[in-house]
Amino acid sequence: MGLIILLIVGGVIGWVASMIMRTDAQQGVFLNVVVGIVGAVLAGFLLSPLLGVPPITSGGYSIATILVSLLGAVVLLAIVNLVRRGSIR
Repeated sequence: MGLIILLIVGGVIGWVASMIMRTDAQQGVFLNVVVGIVGAVLAGFLLSPLLGVPPITSGGYSIATILVSLLGAVVLLAIVNLVRRGSIR
């Protein structure tokens, strides 16, 4: 059950991040889920210890956890855009 919730939350986080970075028209649902989950995991490893927030993979879903995961997904999209186009947008 936790994996299904992680996929749903990751999809929503990826979709919101793609709306923030204006890449929603270029991505489908699958890529939104991938960006959301990968961004959340990276933020969980890198930002969560610094901010004292539990990672989203621990099963704790709070506003702080979701915001840190969203930040990770936005940063991941910025890096992908930088590599793909040469500009963040």
